[in-house]
Amino acid sequence: MTSTSRLHVSRGEGFALGLIATGAISVAVAALVAVVRGGVEIFGSAPTVRMLVTGGEVPDLAGVPEISAAAFASADVTFTGLPAAVGWMLWLELALPALATIGVCIVAWWLGVSLMRARPFRRAMSTAIGVVAVLVVVGGVLGQVLGAFGRAFLVDDLAVTSPQVVDVFGTFVMELDLAPVGWGFALALVAGAFAIGARLQRETEGLV
Repeated sequence: MTSTSRLHVSRGEGFALGLIATGAISVAVAALVAVVRGGVEIFGSAPTVRMLVTGGEVPDLAGVPEISAAAFASADVTFTGLPAAVGWMLWLELALPALATIGVCIVAWWLGVSLMRARPFRRAMSTAIGVVAVLVVVGGVLGQVLGAFGRAFLVDDLAVTSPQVVDVFGTFVMELDLAPVGWGFALALVAGAFAIGARLQRETEGLV
């Protein structure tokens, strides 16, 4: 028979784990609120979109001798309204990474609770971490792609009546950040470690 006296955490460890779990849930709620607020802004009557500009000069810095050139990289543009497809793409640009953040926070909360119960190695835990790894990669990369296409479609729509916008906004500009891919690989390794830990735990329990 196995002894359960070792399966516990100290009071200080429990407090720290509880604090981390509570913080993770708080971040998840904040991310959800940001998604809702972003949807209200994008689908509202006067949406503001950060557009990438091509070579917007900064005249106030022209006389600074230590600066050879300066240009705006983006501009916050307020529209009277957005096409429906563009609105959904821009909202998904915000929502998909937020969904990944919510998934990570939920797993962090679950892991904190499991550690407080001194039983973190579960098959479901490795599965959950693997799902979150996919969410981080897909949400991070796909969100950027949808945002770039949404802005491109918006520029094309504006160019029908105002061709000069093509000289200000890039028709298709995407600053691809591959950090979500790296985080996804790291989470996948963590999922693998938990799967191996769960298997070793079952084998150890079977030997006792």
